[in-house]
Amino acid sequence: MQAVSLSFFRFDTVPARIWAFAMMGAARFALPKVPGIGFWKLCGSGTGEGFTPVPNTGVYAILATWGDEATAREQVARSDLWNRYRARAIEDWTVFLSPTSARGQWSGAAPFDPDPAAMRPGPLAALTRATVKPHVAVKFWGQVPKISDVIGADPNVIFKIGIGEVPLLHQITFSIWPDTKTMADFARRPGGPHQGAIDAVREGLWFKEELYARFAVTGDMGTWGGASPLRQMEATT
Repeated sequence: MQAVSLSFFRFDTVPARIWAFAMMGAARFALPKVPGIGFWKLCGSGTGEGFTPVPNTGVYAILATWGDEATAREQVARSDLWNRYRARAIEDWTVFLSPTSARGQWSGAAPFDPDPAAMRPGPLAALTRATVKPHVAVKFWGQVPKISDVIGADPNVIFKIGIGEVPLLHQITFSIWPDTKTMADFARRPGGPHQGAIDAVREGLWFKEELYARFAVTGDMGTWGGASPLRQMEATT
């Protein structure tokens, strides 16, 4: 069963941030050499509770697919590239995922191999990725901050972040929810900003390429904000 890892790294000093920014280019040569890796992407992040057009120079991410979770855990824990990031980061966290559904493409590929049988009770993650058409970027970014504000205020969301490959034009929203119902309630809230943005996208044909995926959350490694977001959820339920 395919496994997906999404690793986040937080950098505090100026030299560390400069290094992380430079690795957005340099790591492209190292990632294909990591044993067992499939599709991969290097991402920066946005400020705020979700994705915003203002970059956060202190947080970067690596997304990768693997043949199975054992390989994913082995390489994330021991590969030279991930350890180089950890050596300069003040904190890192990786969440491991199993795709349960996916539609659309990412850079012309369908990176996730969903298996509905991977669905299980407990937390699940949602990932939305799109390439925004340049001539509608202003309209698009007028909608997204509204969604970010509402996600941040929702007491049910376990983790949320906006990442992307190219500022303004490539955007990814990633969030983790305790169960299917709470995620669906947010996405389908009548008259809410999420539904409004979806309607605007469909009417205006804002995206050149889009992908929507759902995952079962199978585990994690490291901390974010001083603790594991998944362990924090367990402590409050």
